[in-house]
Amino acid sequence: MSKEIRIFISELRKYRNSLSKQVIKTLRGQALSGDLNGAKKGLNRILGKE
Repeated sequence: MSKEIRIFISELRKYRNSLSKQVIKTLRGQALSGDLNGAKKGLNRILGKE
């Protein structure tokens, strides 16, 4: 697991209270499968930063 993926997963933990369990699992799985850019884009879209 690359350092970028570990950082993203730890960043996901910050949003445990505001995101559903399913969304967190989906984004985590997406990052672990290699689509880190897609996972980051999805997180930004859900949080309304985009």
